[in-house]
Amino acid sequence: MAKANLKRYLQPVPLPTFGSGALLLLRLIVGAAFVFHGWGKIQSPWGWMGPQSPVPGFFQFLAALSEFGGGIAWILGLLTPLASLGIACTMTVAVNMHLLVRKDPFVNPTGGTSYEPALVYLGIAILLLALGPGRFSLDAKVFGERR
Repeated sequence: MAKANLKRYLQPVPLPTFGSGALLLLRLIVGAAFVFHGWGKIQSPWGWMGPQSPVPGFFQFLAALSEFGGGIAWILGLLTPLASLGIACTMTVAVNMHLLVRKDPFVNPTGGTSYEPALVYLGIAILLLALGPGRFSLDAKVFGERR
């Protein structure tokens, strides 16, 4: 029973070819962005924020893994819901940090920091969590599409 539920969770929602193609393009672009964002973090996953950071090393590791590994997973369309959940959690923390802690604006007219990128990435993670990667993905090949 649990195995069937897990498989269903990993099966992409059936979409038209155009929708699946659009999700493929989105996954490739944003997945590559996350691989680049996570690359420096994965080099020192337990302490990429520096020794003075109040964030425990375990949470730094989870963020590095979700960005770098999640980016690769999105590119491949493999374990997409799990990758999307990790990225969504990481981006929720980033939005909170920029919006509530640092009081950054949505868009900074001077080019400084803002919470816009983290919020956009959070929205994409929620979209991929809800729809899955589409039919052009390893998830569709390995687990099939939902009926």
